[in-house]
Amino acid sequence: QVQLAESGGGLVQAGGSLRLSCAASGRTFSSSRMGWFRQAPGKEREFVASITRNGEHTEYADSVKGRFTISRDNAKNTVYLQMNSLKPEDTAVYCCAAELRFGVPAHQQQGYKYWGQGTQVTVSS
Repeated sequence: QVQLAESGGGLVQAGGSLRLSCAASGRTFSSSRMGWFRQAPGKEREFVASITRNGEHTEYADSVKGRFTISRDNAKNTVYLQMNSLKPEDTAVYCCAAELRFGVPAHQQQGYKYWGQGTQVTVSS
């Protein structure tokens, strides 16, 4: 059974940092593009970042460019999201997604086959 388990969320003050992890089990995702999405209360889920299978190419939402960094360790079957200079508007449940279907843009959540349950990130002002 394939599972994606996020961790690393929590409460942090504005300007602080958090590092999220997404550990995959049940199969390897070393050949899969992976992504992070987030959903704030009362809002739709939105794209945050994605990374190609070898980590050479990354994409970011404009709202997090320059502050967030996505990376992966295929040996550990894990993808990370380093979040710096956090703002209250970054407060959301952050979910990782795996196995983007071929030809689908990375920012489209409908293109991903597997999803984690999410981890809560709360940024206080």
